[in-house]
Amino acid sequence: MHKIKNKETVTGKKGLKKNIDYWMDTKNWWGPLVFILIISLAGVGMIGFQTYNDAPPMTGFRTQDGALLISKTDIEKGQIVFHKYALMEYGSFFGDGAQRGPDFTAEALHQITIHVNAYYQKQFEAQNGRSANDNEQKVIAEKVKQELKKNGYDSAEDIVVLNDAYVYALEKVRDYYQNVFLNTSRESSFPLKNYITDKEEVLNLSNFFFWGAWVCVTERPGESFSYTHNWPYDAKAGNTPTSPVVLWSVLGLLAFVLVCGVVLYFIGQYNQLSNKFFKPASKELLTARSVRDFTPTRTQRASYKFFLVAIVLFFVQVSSGFVTINEFVDYLGFFGVEFSESFPITISRSWHLMLSLYWISTCWIASSIFILPILAKREVEHQLPLINLLFVLLVVLVAGSLTGMVLGPMGFLGDWWHALGHQGWEFVDFGQAFQVLLMLIFVLWGIVVFRGIRPAFVKGMPWNLPNWIMYSIIGIPLLFISGFVARPETNFVIADFWRWMVVHMWVEAFFEVFITVIVSYLMVLMGLVSRNAAIRVIYFATILFLGTGLLGISHNFYWNAKPVATMALGSIFSTLQFVPLILLTVEAWRFKNMPRIALEGVKPSELGDFGFPEVFSFLIAVNFWNFFGAGVLGIIINLPIMNYYEHGTYLTVNHAHAALMGVYGNISLAAMLFATKLLFKTKKWNKKLVKVSFWSINIGLMLMVLLDLLPAGTIQFKAVVDNGLWFARSEEFIGGGVFQSLTWLRGIGACLFLFGGVIPLMLFIVSRAGSLKRSQSSDKSLIQIARHDTI
Repeated sequence: MHKIKNKETVTGKKGLKKNIDYWMDTKNWWGPLVFILIISLAGVGMIGFQTYNDAPPMTGFRTQDGALLISKTDIEKGQIVFHKYALMEYGSFFGDGAQRGPDFTAEALHQITIHVNAYYQKQFEAQNGRSANDNEQKVIAEKVKQELKKNGYDSAEDIVVLNDAYVYALEKVRDYYQNVFLNTSRESSFPLKNYITDKEEVLNLSNFFFWGAWVCVTERPGESFSYTHNWPYDAKAGNTPTSPVVLWSVLGLLAFVLVCGVVLYFIGQYNQLSNKFFKPASKELLTARSVRDFTPTRTQRASYKFFLVAIVLFFVQVSSGFVTINEFVDYLGFFGVEFSESFPITISRSWHLMLSLYWISTCWIASSIFILPILAKREVEHQLPLINLLFVLLVVLVAGSLTGMVLGPMGFLGDWWHALGHQGWEFVDFGQAFQVLLMLIFVLWGIVVFRGIRPAFVKGMPWNLPNWIMYSIIGIPLLFISGFVARPETNFVIADFWRWMVVHMWVEAFFEVFITVIVSYLMVLMGLVSRNAAIRVIYFATILFLGTGLLGISHNFYWNAKPVATMALGSIFSTLQFVPLILLTVEAWRFKNMPRIALEGVKPSELGDFGFPEVFSFLIAVNFWNFFGAGVLGIIINLPIMNYYEHGTYLTVNHAHAALMGVYGNISLAAMLFATKLLFKTKKWNKKLVKVSFWSINIGLMLMVLLDLLPAGTIQFKAVVDNGLWFARSEEFIGGGVFQSLTWLRGIGACLFLFGGVIPLMLFIVSRAGSLKRSQSSDKSLIQIARHDTI
């Protein structure tokens, strides 16, 4: 028996080793990757087909007598007004956009419900000579729900027929928004006076909101629920969760548990690998002496100006966030500072969002430029002019687009608002001319990177680190093409699909891959992990991110008038997006102890000569926020039944802040500090300041989450469940009580973040402009710092 057990044990170990060896062999990688891509792209293609085929009609409305109330052109004009004045940066439509103002679809639906009910109440009084009693009012309320759910769309005429009650409600909705936007003598739900002054524009805007509410409440043909699956929740309008919402929530959770089991099984196999697999060939970290002796090339020295611009943009981005918050609590009013008229919230929030993309992307471009000579182990000729041109184009993009985002909504660009001003889409705010310029920048960046790493390509080794960098950079502009499909008048449901193709695919797919590549290569250069281990980590991360991220886009379309099949995909794959983050948590111990592992048992106290402790701290923060911000705070809002009530609340804002700054912000700062520490003269480095900045930024972010965003989102979630989204986004709820107090508390974390973290770090980077090391033409330093980067 003993011999049999030993034999079984040996056989089991051989089986484990065989499985591990299969996945460690790069020759076996093409099949799984191609399979994942085919399945994912087919799924995205299906979503795109359904978006066009099953989109609600963006058509006109008429009375039962044939009188035209709203034409299709009127709705298109209203949508154009919505974009022109950047109202998506104040409120939201179908829950997409800013969360501090109203959701215009939920608000309009609530107004329709109130006034259809009022119409039937008056009709009852006229017929019976008295007001309806409680039971009769309940009967009327049920009648209202039935009337709202009826789909009066006439496909032959391509128009929606409204009954008299609906016509009455339409007029009241128009009056309501005329009062909101044009009546400057009242405390309205829109905080900006004289922002939209044209009555015809407000009329068209009201028609657009009315159409959005109709899409949210009327039944999709052949179904017992609306185009948006009865979202937003409004029991009085008959909008309550549907059976598919509940069913696919259960199935999504089931899939998540099953896949977690499979992944944890493979983690068990993966952990059979000894630490020898992860250790670099050379048992030597990149020391402080190596940092001191490093001499940059001309192109590496040129990367500093990118980092300089990036850190200044980071400061402006956070400052614009302060201005945005000020619109709701007016803390600057104590100092007599007033921004609302000259710099309204629609502009400050646009800057806050777009600058986050600008400064982070600039860091990534700069870091790629810096590591190119290290990858190639030599300086490629004629790179510097291209890099300088890339920098000029970036400056033009940032300065021009930020200016346009001010001039467009303020009405100074006339018919050029879309091309040069503000497109009106959250995260794709800049004018389309600057969108074209950004595409050119991506192409030029790709050319610079290709020229820089071409000497590092090895024939027959498609999975090398240089290849991975090239793959991810190629994917970014390819996805960006999606941003050019829709026009201002395109059906909002279809246009928003293409917007998410840019926003989500960047973040959840290729940006994730690019970040993984950069982090892995930094670990290799710092002597913490071997190149072979880094390549395999990148591959497995890519499989998981692309496998869950591409189809995970569908969770953004739960309530954006897509059929059940899209919800099914979203419930499964968006939940599975948490699985890669479980891997990060399982590997957290190994990551934290990499310096000790690399030197075979050296105690942490003996690592004082390690050259990049500050960079390593930011990388650990990336791991933490990837799990907590992107994972924990993301999964609680991904299941359809949870998202049904949560969509359009501060729980989304909470997840977005923690994930964007926690993950992408920290990795960008890590890349910046890695490069600048090698660029600055050693005596000019301020280790203490960088450490204080690190803790201030990350503690400040955590305080913003814990003191405001998470509790505010939780309270708002309850308000949705109790009263409906319209109430949870109303001025009555957001503008007073606990919600307003929590906004004040956010200032504690925000002040620590800005004054303790961002400003000191910015002043440090900017003040070292005259302390850069001189460049040299010799490749000796490149070879020395790349000594761990061996095949």
